[in-house]
Amino acid sequence: SLNLAYHGARAEKPQFNVTLQRNLDPEAGMIEVFPQEITRVFLNLIANGFYAVAKRKAEDGDGGFEPTVSATTKGGTDHVEIRIRDNGTGISPEVKEKMFNPFFTTKPAGEGTGLGLSMSHDIIVKQHGGTIDVDTLPGAFTEFTIVLPRTSHFSTGT
Repeated sequence: SLNLAYHGARAEKPQFNVTLQRNLDPEAGMIEVFPQEITRVFLNLIANGFYAVAKRKAEDGDGGFEPTVSATTKGGTDHVEIRIRDNGTGISPEVKEKMFNPFFTTKPAGEGTGLGLSMSHDIIVKQHGGTIDVDTLPGAFTEFTIVLPRTSHFSTGT
């Protein structure tokens, strides 16, 4: 998912340069998931991270800002934790309050549907019985933390 999002962003903007960090726990092991659905979540979070770092880079100009998006995994006894972090524009408290609502977007018309985070929330929470939380500081970073149980009572979401 990480590579797919990265190459998708590079195809759209070949001049876009971001450091992609992977901190993957080799002991994390396996979990039961709907692979296509989880991939959609990661693609969305990583694409949002790329958008945020590109926006901050444009705002900062050539001020030495190094755009970075990282993915970190950590295994627990009965769960796996995944963190997607960027050092982009961050999220204001007003936006953070609404960001998981369907059709809510901060992107200009034609750039976002406002469904990515809402869909991601439903996939993690309703389909997989996990949690998704966000920690952010405007102007500094955003970090999404996803916790997924090792064994899932799959729901089709219907």
